[in-house]
Parts: sequence; structure tokens; C-alpha cells
Amino acid sequence: MGHRGADPRDATDFREAIIPRLRVAAADLGWLLGRGYASTAALKLVGDRFQLTSRQRSVILRAACEPQAPRLSRRMADDASLTGRHVTVDGFNVLVTVEKLLAGGPVFVGMDGAWRDAASIHGTWRSTAVTESALQALRDVLVGARVHWLLDRPVSNSARLAGRLRALEPTWHVEVLDKVDPQVAAAPDVAASSDGPLLDVCRAWVSLEARVATRHAGWVVDLGAEGAVSPP
Repeated sequence: MGHRGADPRDATDFREAIIPRLRVAAADLGWLLGRGYASTAALKLVGDRFQLTSRQRSVILRAACEPQAPRLSRRMADDASLTGRHVTVDGFNVLVTVEKLLAGGPVFVGMDGAWRDAASIHGTWRSTAVTESALQALRDVLVGARVHWLLDRPVSNSARLAGRLRALEPTWHVEVLDKVDPQVAAAPDVAASSDGPLLDVCRAWVSLEARVATRHAGWVVDLGAEGAVSPP
């Protein structure tokens, strides 16, 4: 995951004209998932109907949300204060999306309001030209909060990133763990993540990526019902 900018295929797969189709496809997929359809079968049905590429299918799967999902009522408003709140940050999950935003790649807002990259981390991460700016941007939106960063030990360079976080803001509590998900799900106050299953079980969650985007322009594709596209 060294590269964070736009993929050459993004201009075609996520061009402005295709976004309305992706938005309807995500809504249809969410509807099917809400009625018990298996994700693999539902994604094939919707993807075939709308003739989506594999990358477009991956994006709508990450953007779709069951209409009755608990996470919909647990999202903090983007203008709600974090001062004094205990924010548990799903480290790589959040950082990679902010890096993508600042590097000019497309970032997708799902039906649940969570912001996501087109693909998740798969064991490898390394610093890029935008990493420092991304960390500074996250520090800016976390001012006043009691912050607990959680980093996945199996992901490469996790210990190195932990050191950078501690140096950037000494008040932050940073942990490198073998299994981060259970800790994010059990966050005592507010979780910061875009992992749908975790958002369904946590007490409350916040989109730090959305807050960063209010200060830093980027290529944002909103696949929610009232979504819009902000092209690069």
C-alpha cells in the first residue's frame, strides 16, 4: 500500500456520468442484504444487472448498508464536538482513507455515511509523501479529544507508525495489537472507523475522514441516497 493517489482506471470506473448508476446499485445491494441475501450472491446479481466492473463491484459492496443497520443511528454529526470525548481510532482504517483523499485518489461515502477507500489494507503499509500531512490533518480534527490509537501488529511498519503518532502528539495513547477489531467494537465512548460490522456494535462512531474533508479538498464520491460527486 505504498501508492495512495488515483489509479489509472479510476477516471473510467468512477467518472461523473457513472456515479448515479453506482448509487442505485449500492441502494439495491443494501436492500437485498437487508432481506437476508448472501453478500456474494447479491453482489453478483446487482453487478450483473448494472454491468459493473470488478472494481465498481468492490466499491458498492463497501458502500452498501442495510436500511435497518444499527450504525445508522449511532453516527455522530460531523459538527458535534469531540472535546473531552474518548475517541478510539481504528488506525490503519482511518489513516489510509485520509492519505487517499490528500493524494487525489477517489474516496467513497457509503450509505451509512462512512468514508472508505476503494480497497482495504491487506497486511502491507508504508509511509508515502502524504502520510505526514494526513497525520497532521487528523491531529487537527482531534483537538480536545482523549485519543486512543489502535494499530494492527500484523500490518507492516505498524511499530514505526506508532512511534510517529506518539511523537506527533504525546497526549495520544497508541497501542499495537494482534487483533484491533474487538477493541474498536468495545470502544467505551466513540469509535473512529469505517468497518461496517464494527460500527453496528459500537456505542457511537465518528467519521474523522469527513471532518478532514471539510478542510482539505479531494475527489469525494458520495454513494448515499442524496449523494453527489466532487470530481478531481
